[in-house]
Amino acid sequence: MYIMISVIPSFFRGKAPVTTPDGKAPPGQASNMWPTGTPFELYVYTSTEESFNLMNSSLLCHFDALKMGEWYDGEEKNGQRNFQATIPASVDLQNNGTMYLHLVAARNEAQINPLHPQHNKHDVVVTSRMWTRFKKRKIESTTNLLTGETKNKIEGAEDGDIISYWHPNLTISMLDDQRVWPAGQPIPPPFDKWIDIDMEVMQYKPVLYINDYWDLNSDLVPVNDTVKELELNVNYAPISVFYFQIYEAQKMQKQWNSMLGVQEASDEENDIVKRTMLETNPYLLGVTIVVSLVHTVFEFLAFKNDIQFWKSRKSLEGLSVRSILFNIFTQLIVVLYVLDNDTNTMVAISVCIGLVIEGWKITKVMDISVDMSNPVLGLLPRVTIKDKSSYAESPTKAYDRLAFKYLSWVLTPLLIGYAVYSLLYEEHKGWYSWTLSMCYGYLLLFGFIMMTPQLFINYKMKSVAHLPWRMLTYKALNTFIDDLFAFVIKMPTLYRLGCFRDDIVFFIYLYQRWAYREDPNRVNEFGTSKSHPEGVPEQADITSEGKVILAAGEGEEVAAEPKTVEEKKTE
Repeated sequence: MYIMISVIPSFFRGKAPVTTPDGKAPPGQASNMWPTGTPFELYVYTSTEESFNLMNSSLLCHFDALKMGEWYDGEEKNGQRNFQATIPASVDLQNNGTMYLHLVAARNEAQINPLHPQHNKHDVVVTSRMWTRFKKRKIESTTNLLTGETKNKIEGAEDGDIISYWHPNLTISMLDDQRVWPAGQPIPPPFDKWIDIDMEVMQYKPVLYINDYWDLNSDLVPVNDTVKELELNVNYAPISVFYFQIYEAQKMQKQWNSMLGVQEASDEENDIVKRTMLETNPYLLGVTIVVSLVHTVFEFLAFKNDIQFWKSRKSLEGLSVRSILFNIFTQLIVVLYVLDNDTNTMVAISVCIGLVIEGWKITKVMDISVDMSNPVLGLLPRVTIKDKSSYAESPTKAYDRLAFKYLSWVLTPLLIGYAVYSLLYEEHKGWYSWTLSMCYGYLLLFGFIMMTPQLFINYKMKSVAHLPWRMLTYKALNTFIDDLFAFVIKMPTLYRLGCFRDDIVFFIYLYQRWAYREDPNRVNEFGTSKSHPEGVPEQADITSEGKVILAAGEGEEVAAEPKTVEEKKTE
């Protein structure tokens, strides 16, 4: 939002004058003290004091022969300088002490000591930052339920302790912004926090910026008595105005979210986004961003067509009802697992919506009646659930039962084996969490097997005309998009396998669609066919072999697939 309000409108503003013909700012406006090309040196000091004091600071590194706006400096001609530093960890630092980094940029041959008689404050720019970060220690309260042991135990440490962390990467940037600013008037953000106009000379110092946007939280090193040395990779590179605004916009967004009470992404989620942008080819990353938007559209269309299909469905012939009932169980496990593991709110909302849709499907595949006259225990209404006639009186039910019978022979040993493995080798918060994680992991590994009953029914009926192909197509496209994410986003191998397994099932569906081609004389659940788009003639009849018999004089016997049970009863 901040980018839309502040950064984007800047592209549509007229270009402000930089200087007058004599090289000075227009009257009433302030210019940068250091013009483009100004040579300067950069010093990095460490200290335990918040304010820079040369006497109480230690020099860590020094970059010389730098220039304002020089983008082709360094060994690789990319404007960057690097230095690897090793800092001894003092006893105070090992016990939650504080260390500050002071960055000092000075024009060539300028005195940085304020007490020196030749010191000129306009020739020196100082930026300070507390580099040790204090965060609550988070210890996973998981144990092996059989032995009571845990790998997360730290001697003398407790969950919630405030400890200090050290980040091994420091990126310093000098902003070469030669725009003029009106003196005595408010400066727009984010420059208002960095630019301080000296009214005596009508100039302002350049911005010496510490860019910590790309610092990953996973790189933070806890500082304790076992840490003897701390590594620091110092990197200098110039920064453009555009990127400076982008990075500052992220900080402003966090402030707005905090004021508005908006839940922010976790450190792990932020690291995933940053790592993806750092480690992914830019072209592939651009394709991924576009495809992710398409993924959202396909997800919505899959939901929409799924609801439309079941809302208008009159016959269950050829559809696996048991798979639908099992999907409710699997979706419930996913919802409980997500809520138990503090997942992102949007993910939780998405899986809850999926559970509601699966629950709604029960009313479409089963006959549900409520008897208020014969309550259970005299209080609760008696609910009766039974199969719909189009399912119970068709071969589909027998095929469905047979498919699940075969599946039970395969799934039961796998479930027992995975439950034993999870109990012996994995840690859990409790028996409830073990049950959820065991079921979720099992479904992740072997859940795709539950899609095979529908394949079995298709095989027995030699038809796929009863399937919701629009919904399946959108879900298949999303599956292929997930395959792309599996290569781009860092994830466990188990999740990558889960992305590719659904492809196999969909290709089998495609093969069945090719093998059981559409019969133009087949009558669907609406009493129409490709050869009779307006419906089969009223005088037509159906033989026990599933053939449509037209009235005498209208033609010969035409072979067609059987009508549904409901249509036969209606006729």
